[in-house]
Amino acid sequence: QVRLVESGGGLVQAGGSLRLSCAASGLSFNSYAMGWFRQAPGKEREFVATIQWRGGDTYYANSVNGRFTISRDDAKNMVYLHMNNLHPEDTAPYSCAAAWRMAVDPTLYDYWGQGTQVTVSS
Repeated sequence: QVRLVESGGGLVQAGGSLRLSCAASGLSFNSYAMGWFRQAPGKEREFVATIQWRGGDTYYANSVNGRFTISRDDAKNMVYLHMNNLHPEDTAPYSCAAAWRMAVDPTLYDYWGQGTQVTVSS
């Protein structure tokens, strides 16, 4: 059974930082690209960042490029999202997901976590 479990969310002031973690189990982790998505209330699910299997390439949404960094540790089956200079509009639940290849389209992801809430106060 595949499980993706996020952690690290919380309440932070604008300009602050958080690091989200996603622990994966039940899959050949180093064969999957990983992604982070967010979905604020009343909005569609939004792509945030993705990283290729074995960490070869990364890609970011324009809204977070230069502020967020995605990374992975294949030895620990973990993927991370380092978020700096957070803005109130970054507020949302953040979910990690696994796919066969890097993608911005959430429908291409096979497995999803339950999400961790990030709240940025102004």
